[in-house]
Amino acid sequence: MRGVDIMGIVSVANLKKTYGDFTAVDDISFDIQEGEIFGFLGPNGAGKTSTINMIIGLSRPTAGEITVDGIDVRTQTKKAQALMGIVPDESNLYNEMDGFDNLCFCGALYGMRKEEREAKARHLLEQFRLKDAGKRPFKAYSKGMRRKLTIAAALIHSPRILFLDEPTTGIDVESARQIREMIAGLKNQGTTVFLTTHYIEDAERICDRIAFIAKGRIVASGTVPELMESVSHGHAIQLVTDENAESLAAELQGRFEGSRVEVRPDHSVVIISKQRIPLLPVMEYYNDKGIAVYEARELRPTLEDVFVKLTGIESSMLKKEKEKGGAGR
Repeated sequence: MRGVDIMGIVSVANLKKTYGDFTAVDDISFDIQEGEIFGFLGPNGAGKTSTINMIIGLSRPTAGEITVDGIDVRTQTKKAQALMGIVPDESNLYNEMDGFDNLCFCGALYGMRKEEREAKARHLLEQFRLKDAGKRPFKAYSKGMRRKLTIAAALIHSPRILFLDEPTTGIDVESARQIREMIAGLKNQGTTVFLTTHYIEDAERICDRIAFIAKGRIVASGTVPELMESVSHGHAIQLVTDENAESLAAELQGRFEGSRVEVRPDHSVVIISKQRIPLLPVMEYYNDKGIAVYEARELRPTLEDVFVKLTGIESSMLKKEKEKGGAGR
């Protein structure tokens, strides 16, 4: 587990946002290093979108400091925004325009020359697998296509940092996979990505570092291995045998001092210990009993386990949000 890193391309210090008596963001600090994918993970209402809106200059903080590449976002908003590509949780493109014209229009807003923005628009349509849809009106796009074009529009001016608010919410599986691949590709090109999500799977697959936010406060941050290590329950191995093993659980636990034995509903056996468990004595024990072991594997906590333990929020809450396709706030 690490605390606040040395100052990165984005630096947030003691950030706070209140609405009357309600505190949406409560004194949070973190840094994002150049070229990394930084995940901001939490349920709806946790403060994710409030935080991103302050960083990109759409909302003024009640207190705290925000810098992007050393630029104070509060006092030099336009200068900081020139370095950013911003993808809101809902599309801001024009329904009557086709994909190509939407991209070119966005390029013009950033002051790009006609030849430059048209060439970049064609490149992005091909990169996002939207070339065939480039001349269709935006309103005719599927949800997944609309999301991809919205991201492409944020990249038209080659920003140094891309802000993505819930990029895969409410879209089909194939489009979500393509967007994850695109995000990984941007990292390989040196683009920094700030990603808010309540999809644990997205964060675990693509993020270099993750911060968990709940009720406006960051409760933990680090790489996926660091976060998992922070809640490690010790060591555990799971054994799959050829017959019901419940009757041997107590004897097995007595055989291996300091361990705890659990029998799962599928009749597999899990041995848990603070120390690493040598496999050979366990296998010999079963062999002496005439029981075949077909599988033995070490169990490790998942990022979902980490999230539940550190936030106290059940993962089922996130799953319900995923099913509803709601955007995190």
